Amino acid sequence: MEYLVVFLVLVVFLQTRITNLKRAVVCLAGQSFIIAIACFFLGLSNGEGIHALLPGILTLLVKVLFIPGAIYHLVGKLKNEREILSASNVNYSTMAAAFFLVWGYFIVEKLMPGSVGRDIIAASILMIMTGLALMVLRKRAIIQIVGLITLENGIYLLGLLMTEGLPLVVELGVFLDVLIAVVVLVILTSRMRLSFMTTDTSVMKKLKG
Repeated sequence: MEYLVVFLVLVVFLQTRITNLKRAVVCLAGQSFIIAIACFFLGLSNGEGIHALLPGILTLLVKVLFIPGAIYHLVGKLKNEREILSASNVNYSTMAAAFFLVWGYFIVEKLMPGSVGRDIIAASILMIMTGLALMVLRKRAIIQIVGLITLENGIYLLGLLMTEGLPLVVELGVFLDVLIAVVVLVILTSRMRLSFMTTDTSVMKKLKG
């Protein structure tokens, strides 16, 4: 499990460096794939049967295949597939992610000293805060959707660890909510592309009265 956490942290840090939209979507799919493996690991270690495998299966179908596929298809229709950021802004994002990771370990040591899953909790906090930062600081709607899924992945992984496997109804409800939210966002982003010929959310300022 420690190796999965290391790969997960590396992927999150890579997300802060990527400006190409297609690469950002591929990176999101890789992150979700690691989450799926963690779901299988946690599920099989805390139970057996279909309930132990369902979180990983749903993650593979929804977050690794369907959602990244839909976003990647939308990105393919864009003329400009890059997020316009300066090198300093990218460096600041990476520094912020490093701070979030240290902060996550600090919180775990203060609230749950000696916790067995401290690495997973710290990685979850890193994902939640980095996803929130991507949603707030980036201008392209595609990157903001990636940030939303990253934040949700962090919350979901933390929930799996703290509850030793979520109830079946909760798992289905979480995936349904995320699926509906992403579908709506993809549709709105597509409409934005048709109306403004870009997915840069800063153009929405033109709609102010």
